[in-house]
Amino acid sequence: MSSSSSFSFTLGKRLRETAQPTEEQTAANGGEFQGRTGVISTPHGEIRTPAFIGVGTQATVKAVLPEAMAELGAQALLANAYHLYLQPGADVLDAAGGLGKFMNWPGPTFTDSGGFQVMSLGAGFKKVINMNADGSTHATGADDDVAPGKERLAHVDDDGVWFKSHINGDRHRFTPEISMQVQHQLGADIMFAFDELTTLMNSRGYQERSLERTRLWAIRCLEEHRRLTEERADKPYQALFGVLQGAQYEDLRRKAARDLGAMDFDGFGLGGALEKENLGTIIRWCTEELPEDKPRHLLGISEPDDLFTAIENGADTFDCVSPTRVARTSAFYTPYGRINLLKARYKKDFSPLVEGCPCYTCTHYTKAYLHHLFKAKEMLSATLVSIHNEHFTVNLVDDARRAIEDGTFFELKAEVLGRYYGGAKDA
Repeated sequence: MSSSSSFSFTLGKRLRETAQPTEEQTAANGGEFQGRTGVISTPHGEIRTPAFIGVGTQATVKAVLPEAMAELGAQALLANAYHLYLQPGADVLDAAGGLGKFMNWPGPTFTDSGGFQVMSLGAGFKKVINMNADGSTHATGADDDVAPGKERLAHVDDDGVWFKSHINGDRHRFTPEISMQVQHQLGADIMFAFDELTTLMNSRGYQERSLERTRLWAIRCLEEHRRLTEERADKPYQALFGVLQGAQYEDLRRKAARDLGAMDFDGFGLGGALEKENLGTIIRWCTEELPEDKPRHLLGISEPDDLFTAIENGADTFDCVSPTRVARTSAFYTPYGRINLLKARYKKDFSPLVEGCPCYTCTHYTKAYLHHLFKAKEMLSATLVSIHNEHFTVNLVDDARRAIEDGTFFELKAEVLGRYYGGAKDA
């Protein structure tokens, strides 16, 4: 679809060729390493992959200026179709010239389809999808879990989803066609097909039915995307990524990858619920089936071990709200783990968050000042720590990309993870 557009993906170096993993490393990974570098070209600039994409859910990275995101090295930002559809409305962003112009971000932008929020908020779980009512992570066979004390606000059928706004309770309808219409108005460079998000608690039978529903929705998304691309030919081309579901079933994940991989998508999103310990295995199931010449985006991860696992198994880009979310609770990232800035020991600590860190926060402010801001409940606290946490995450992935190119990926992984998870100490 993108052959005549300004969107493309150029493969770079492959991890298995530059780093030459040992037989033991390959065996531990469960198969051949799929990691690689590349360049995603969009109407608003290039993204060198692997890359971490900062999340600006409502057309803003919480508490951080777009200019600060650019300065710390972010290559692209992701916003959420569900939230922007409800407020201020996709028509407002369309009139403004698209997401990037609306939020004063000149670089590439992503929008996810809103499916995650429709399902998670619709079940009363807010920021995360519940895996089981009892808090466990093994399927129980239940297919309609709702958070305790909440009513179900989202109802799925084969045509789409009815849901109530979490803001005011108004009733809305999302179908594949409506999701495409909303995202075309939002105007991001990369958008995602509308899919049904399942959880680990859903039965095998429901996962199968849902996967087929998502496959049929993907076809409808492509058809509507083609129509809107022709209708809005005066607008920059928007790439469409298909989203793979299938929970933790190998046959379903591979089927989803084969089914969507055969369609005319510009790239792919790896979504759905999974247990952390199975992350690499599930990504590899997908990437082994997907076309090699199209980018893969992993939705919702940012922990250092998850990033390395995802990269070595073939994911190209990632997004997560965690760097700014934990920053608002006074947590900051260091090479030795995550640390809580509210500890009393930092009241008179006039050193930066991390010695030698070149981010704006570390080169201008001290732990003592930031400790004071949190104690005083000043908004600037979230801004300054968010800048540091985003810088840490963006640059960790940048380091991994450079390590693939120069053949030192496995050495970098061992050094970074050994230090980060070796026991947090004062930075």
